Amino acid sequence: MNPARFPAAELETLRARVEQLETERRRLLMIIELLRELAGSLNYRDIVHAVARRVGYTLELDRCSVFLTEKGGGSVHLVASYEDPSLRSQVVDLADYPELRQALDSGEIVNIPDVIHEPALESVQDMLANRRVQSITVVPVVWRRVTIGAIFLRTDRTRPPLSPTDIQWAKLVADVTARALRTAHRFERLQARQRGSDLGLEKDRERAAMIAFLTRLLTGFTQQDQAALDDLLPRTSRAELDRLAGVALTVLTRDPKG
Repeated sequence: MNPARFPAAELETLRARVEQLETERRRLLMIIELLRELAGSLNYRDIVHAVARRVGYTLELDRCSVFLTEKGGGSVHLVASYEDPSLRSQVVDLADYPELRQALDSGEIVNIPDVIHEPALESVQDMLANRRVQSITVVPVVWRRVTIGAIFLRTDRTRPPLSPTDIQWAKLVADVTARALRTAHRFERLQARQRGSDLGLEKDRERAAMIAFLTRLLTGFTQQDQAALDDLLPRTSRAELDRLAGVALTVLTRDPKG
């Protein structure tokens, strides 16, 4: 096929379409790679750091962060950051992130293509201007209609705001992240129950060992020895020993769950 036979406008349109398809292909491959990475981890820290790293790199972001909310709508924690892989969980003040608060409250994507002219960000515009921020997009992480966190995307003035395709792709990543986090949460709860079960079993074993020891000790104690002790001990002491023995047996044989 001779390119000269096509008008320049059609060639440009064709090139743009080919570039778009290539971009979609690369991002689809990234989703597959992310799924593979998340499938190999049941630790929430590994999950959120993988998401921040891959999304930040793929979309060429100035900043990509993952926030998670506490159960019951408590504090919000910054748990991963593309530009700072060493970051650990930090409680954030939502007064500094009005766009994050809006996304968490509504469960809807918040997209601000031009932060300098956004009235909702008036309180933090000086800071955004100093950091040469161009756009901010916040994609909620939702599981069964409950917002459990958000992915925060920020571009600087060296590149254009995110396109609708970029944002929809980030939404897909957020959905994958929600599922991975819930799986990790279930695994952690299962581990906690198992640890509790193991602890209860260990206590049962300790009680059994104590009972076995006392049984052997008492078996070796003859009736003659018992009679000699009874002659030496006052009646009040024997009664107190009987009471203490009863208490000890109650403790040793009580229900482990009690």
